[in-house]
Amino acid sequence: MIRQAAFPLPRLVATALLLTLLGACSMLGGTEESPPAFYSLSGSGPVPPVTASLAVRSSRAPTLIVNPPRAAPGFDSQHIIYVREPYRLEYFAHSEWIDTPARMIAPRIVAALEGTGAFRAVVLAPSAAVGELRLDIEIIRLQHEFDRSPSRTRFTLSAYLVDNDSRQVLAWREFDVTVPAAEANPYGGVMAANSAVQQVLQRLASFCADAVGNWQPVAGTRR
Repeated sequence: MIRQAAFPLPRLVATALLLTLLGACSMLGGTEESPPAFYSLSGSGPVPPVTASLAVRSSRAPTLIVNPPRAAPGFDSQHIIYVREPYRLEYFAHSEWIDTPARMIAPRIVAALEGTGAFRAVVLAPSAAVGELRLDIEIIRLQHEFDRSPSRTRFTLSAYLVDNDSRQVLAWREFDVTVPAAEANPYGGVMAANSAVQQVLQRLASFCADAVGNWQPVAGTRR
């Protein structure tokens, strides 16, 4: 009489479940998401040259206090924003700024303004320093636009130059620059964003230097 090997049904079920779980773990391990890529935004580049007239009056130039830039809702995070259709903001899932755009460009704004020679000093608030003038800045948008080809990055910034003594707005302007992206991907947009920021900062520095040329201190204030 031939005896057949007996395998209890529960053991067979357990073995099948174990093989299934091992296969699932192997599949999940092969599809792990890569960590996000982080990009910087410096807008570094040459600042407007110092003119002879500005160099002559630098000894009696005002001190400028630069308030930390603010950002419009949707642009106050580390997300890299892109747009495919009007009024709809999206962001890349695996690409981010290393910090918020407002914080990244703040020191570059100070450097660009210092380079004009139009101010005795340029100080980023908060600071114990006291200045005759104040600069308020808002980032209105910084976005990679895919609604046309080639895609492009758009950077819009508004600036208000204020007399601290009189509380009057001496001058204000909105700067809007678009730069075509060399590639229709996050890196292409980042490169275009840095170029756009550089152009805006150069225009901002020239704007402030021109505006302060017509400024006169309020009578009776200490210089």
